[in-house]
Amino acid sequence: MLWNTLLLALREIRRNVLRSVLTMLGIVIGVAAVIVMVTLGDGATRQVTAQIESLGTNLLMITMGQRMGPGSGSNAPPFTLEDVAAVQREIGAASAVAGSASQAMTAVVGNSNWSTTVTGSDNRFFAVRNWTLDDGRLFTEPEQRAGRAVCVIGATVRRELFGYQDPIGQKIRLKQIACEVIGLLASKGQSAMGSDQDDLVVMPLRTFQRRVAGNQDINLIQLSVREGDSTEQVKADIERMMRERRHVHPADQDNFSVRDMKEIATMLTGTTRVLTALLSAVAAVSLLVGGIGIMNIMLVSVTERTREIGIRLAIGALEREVLMQFLVEAVVLSSLGGLLGILLALVASIGLASLLQVPFVLNGPIILIAFLFSAAVGVVFGYFPARRAARLDPIEALRHE
Repeated sequence: MLWNTLLLALREIRRNVLRSVLTMLGIVIGVAAVIVMVTLGDGATRQVTAQIESLGTNLLMITMGQRMGPGSGSNAPPFTLEDVAAVQREIGAASAVAGSASQAMTAVVGNSNWSTTVTGSDNRFFAVRNWTLDDGRLFTEPEQRAGRAVCVIGATVRRELFGYQDPIGQKIRLKQIACEVIGLLASKGQSAMGSDQDDLVVMPLRTFQRRVAGNQDINLIQLSVREGDSTEQVKADIERMMRERRHVHPADQDNFSVRDMKEIATMLTGTTRVLTALLSAVAAVSLLVGGIGIMNIMLVSVTERTREIGIRLAIGALEREVLMQFLVEAVVLSSLGGLLGILLALVASIGLASLLQVPFVLNGPIILIAFLFSAAVGVVFGYFPARRAARLDPIEALRHE
């Protein structure tokens, strides 16, 4: 019975192919839009998570002042090497602690120059930030103690100053300093904040303080928390310790801030998920529009086939059989639209993910939900026309021209 009803539905759809395709169009667009939005949203979320993780493992950042960005610590006293040593000594959950100072400078090699960020730190900086070497080596202990003019550069600096040449052993001029390149860092790409992580030059902290900054200031302390330890507890311990070391009065606000990259990651991924849900909800409206289109076409079909319905009822067809025929027809229309929408969504998602440079993340549950929702739309919006067809008076229907 159901198989015969399905064949009748397919025959009617094939009889009016153009009308059927136009009827399904709303469902196709709705299903495709929902899947594309969710797929791109999941890809963006994964990209943000990966970018945050690339900054460092369980990373905590201690900065001057209470704001991030330029001028954030202009009125706050800088940190010292003693502060870095105290964090390393008193925070037992810290696997590595690195103090650093940075300054924007122009790097020159021959006729090429590039504005970059020069950072002074030690080898713990690379451990905290999960940096790996692509070529060369890191600083030796004598180089760090003596303040030798050596440096490790990022992939962007290498590309802009050396092109395809091997930078190891060559000199970079930073103001009056001729800095020998001893290492090349593996590329990390952009951070979650949009900055280029590969655009940096790292030299020993003592070299930076003596020959670039002219002071002993530390602008940033970064530490990596051991796996299994709570970053929230470590953050609270650091805040308590730094208030004591910086002599902050109990009634005063901190003149420093401790930022947990996990919190930033949670905030950013939460934002992308909310935006994805919002856009998907807007896209789902087109599914309702498609359902209304199906209902309209089915009502037209009932009117066109009134005499056929009357003949079926007159020769003994039951109301529920007529109801089932038109209901199945509506569900087949919407389900075919759902399948076409899924195919369109997969093609569009792959193309847009490549264009926007976000990972393609196939979300199986959302594809299944979108398809089931499209079939449900056929049931809901096809029921009224089907009921109208089933309740036709056979005598009046046979008289219809």
